[in-house]
Amino acid sequence: MKVYHNLHDYRPHRPTVVTTGTFDGVHQGHRRIMARLRRAAQERQTESVVITFWPHPRLVLGQPVELLNTIEEKIEHISQEGIDTLIMLPFTEEFARLMPIEYIEKVYVQGVHAGLIVIGYDHHFGYRRQGNIRLLQQVAPRYGFEVEEIPAQEVDDITVSSTKIRKALKEGNVELANQLLGYAYTLSGTVVHGDKIGRTLGFPTANLHIDAAYKLIPAAGIYAAYASGEQFERKAALVYIGTRPTLGKEQSRPNIEVFLLNFTGELYEAPLRVELLKKLRDDQKFDSLESLRHQIQKDYQEAISFFNAL
Repeated sequence: MKVYHNLHDYRPHRPTVVTTGTFDGVHQGHRRIMARLRRAAQERQTESVVITFWPHPRLVLGQPVELLNTIEEKIEHISQEGIDTLIMLPFTEEFARLMPIEYIEKVYVQGVHAGLIVIGYDHHFGYRRQGNIRLLQQVAPRYGFEVEEIPAQEVDDITVSSTKIRKALKEGNVELANQLLGYAYTLSGTVVHGDKIGRTLGFPTANLHIDAAYKLIPAAGIYAAYASGEQFERKAALVYIGTRPTLGKEQSRPNIEVFLLNFTGELYEAPLRVELLKKLRDDQKFDSLESLRHQIQKDYQEAISFFNAL
């Protein structure tokens, strides 16, 4: 898959088949759209093109947002869907002011030379979201493209899926979230120095710092997970997400601490990625570090049983 970060560098040789969206999560519903896009491109013997936006429009417009994917994760997941070309269109305040016809001309006509636009019945674009599928259908003969409408039921299913995934993660139900996503929900970042409390308890943890402040962090608790890094691939792990109430150092954004079940070594300043598989218990406050240590031992044994059963 070729990835472009603007429209200027993309030069299609023939009319393309294109879809547009934020595609946060690149979940099962999004995959259905991309499968349809691939089939249509194969039938027309042309390129399949996915246009998405970065930064996310809500980030630019100052609206609250918690995203399921970082830009790197989104590119990785879309690349797995057999799409020919991905265009990460820069979303700016100037771009947000494009009138619908300007948007159609700059993006679909001049930008990707669209032959077929596959789009949801409720898709809106252009200044104040004034453009819609009806406008695309009206101007299609003028610009020489066709429009395929994704039915309401499918679009609603996709919307519900995104909402369900976020809700499930905030409730700690990563098993449901993973089922809807079609892959394990991932947290990626860099290992930073902590206060090394885990080491004194006999369970040294890697403190994971996630640069993307917009990334949705699941509910506080202890999770079974796979961890991958520069020195290893997919090791079983316990992941703690929470504000560490037992230590009395609670903060607004939760800590993410990773304990590898079978690893010795230093990971500081190295990238680390965890795939959350199952929540084992809620976060809780203990009356002493010794009580916390006993509970972590129980968590460790439960994690061993979980991975042995896989």
